[in-house]
Amino acid sequence: MTAADTTRHEEPQYEALVVGAGFSGIGTAVGLLRSGIEDFLILDEQDGAGGSWHTNRYPGISVDISAFSYSFSFAPHAGWSRAFPPGAELKAYAESCVDRYGLRARMRLNSRVVRADYDEQAHLWRVALADGATLTGRYLVCATGWLTKPKTPKLEGLADFTGTVVHTARWDTGLDLTGRRVAVIGTGASSVQLVPEVAPKVERLDVYQRTATWVFPKPDVPIPPAVRRLFAAAPWTQRAVRLATDTATEVGFVIAMIHYRRFPFLVRAGEAVARLYLRRQVRGDRELVQALTPRYRLGCKRPSFAKGYFRAFTRDNVELHTEPVERITATGVATADGTEHPCDVLVLATGYHVLDNLPPFPVHGQGGRDLREFWRAERFQTYEGTSVKGYPNLWFIVGPYSFTGGSWFGMIDYQVTHLTRVITEARRRGATQALVRPERHDASFRRALRRQPDTVFAHPSCQGTNSYYFDPHGDAPAVRPSSTYEAAWRARHFDLDDYHYDHAAAPVPAPRPAGAHHATD
Repeated sequence: MTAADTTRHEEPQYEALVVGAGFSGIGTAVGLLRSGIEDFLILDEQDGAGGSWHTNRYPGISVDISAFSYSFSFAPHAGWSRAFPPGAELKAYAESCVDRYGLRARMRLNSRVVRADYDEQAHLWRVALADGATLTGRYLVCATGWLTKPKTPKLEGLADFTGTVVHTARWDTGLDLTGRRVAVIGTGASSVQLVPEVAPKVERLDVYQRTATWVFPKPDVPIPPAVRRLFAAAPWTQRAVRLATDTATEVGFVIAMIHYRRFPFLVRAGEAVARLYLRRQVRGDRELVQALTPRYRLGCKRPSFAKGYFRAFTRDNVELHTEPVERITATGVATADGTEHPCDVLVLATGYHVLDNLPPFPVHGQGGRDLREFWRAERFQTYEGTSVKGYPNLWFIVGPYSFTGGSWFGMIDYQVTHLTRVITEARRRGATQALVRPERHDASFRRALRRQPDTVFAHPSCQGTNSYYFDPHGDAPAVRPSSTYEAAWRARHFDLDDYHYDHAAAPVPAPRPAGAHHATD
């Protein structure tokens, strides 16, 4: 037998490799176990589970959607301290799910994936790690989420700043801001949480805004111990609350954004609520109200929930700057009006690379084609938001046209339902390869494009908002133009023959690399 034959008949080390140990990866792992697929390994570049909730530790970090919706339906947590609990509780919840489902033995942390290549003869993925190791898996699930690669703005002079520079996504927990002059660049989700938390502690806080954000009041009420005991004793009560919060999110945001042309009054009503909240928080200061009011339709960019954000700007030591940042000096921030504002600490609340970080590592499918090049040349596209033509045995939990804008955990659920149905069907047929049929893939993509003109993303005011929902082609692939309920239904009912199933030659065991860890070892 030649070396080529050995490669052709190679058996993978794992049936599935899951990249990412955040909630997407945890949900995938549980879904695999529930489908009887136990031979898998979870890879993550961090030293702990939780994804964004493991890496993000800036002051004031908390979930910006009710925890009753922001949790697994199959693993309700009765112990939330608040309706919108702090980040540490989300991190603890992730770790508890890892232990509850016995995933720790199936995790390999501190393992950054640098490349994935599909072996067309052996029907497996070769995944290269930063430490030089290579792992093989029949199936590959990219569960890396969106918020993984912080975006550092290209500001002239940033490297010359003599003070402290910190990105909210990589916060230094030892950094003490008490009595210091702080500049925050950015007014997105992390800034909305950070600003009211640090404003009372600092000597001065300058916030630099490029685009205003739609902000809603955050009903962040404590959950009384009696209610927590009720949730634990009668889980149906917590499920009822979840149904209410899911429905409110679906109607208030998903339906409003996706069916904007049909129900524009929903968006206008949301904007009216946000404006009223702003005026009540910033009473008597018309100039500040105008500066903090967005000039685009609600939904063009991600909105936020906040408690105390607007009111922070009424403090004597806080100032909002809407002049463009021209450069960073050695001692502060210079704006386009020629003013230099001194600071000791520069906080970059500038978000993440999202679409431009997909996929988060080079992925090569049939014919060695690079997925990043394919998406950028022929537009971001997927079949049902999860698989891609020409890339067998590969699924994304968070990819183009995957997230409806509603429940993040609802998305995880329907994406995992999709991929486990396909893997289970491949097993039933004795197949080693599942590849979405090009015509079905293209039909799914056309359906997404047909629906976009009905969405709020087609509104002219969305142009120039610098929203991560949009790509250079003008599409909005970061949001799936459907309701969460429709996406879930399709995941359960799509025709399994939309995939083509194939069989590799009879397997011949290949030697395992020395020191390779296997889930069953």
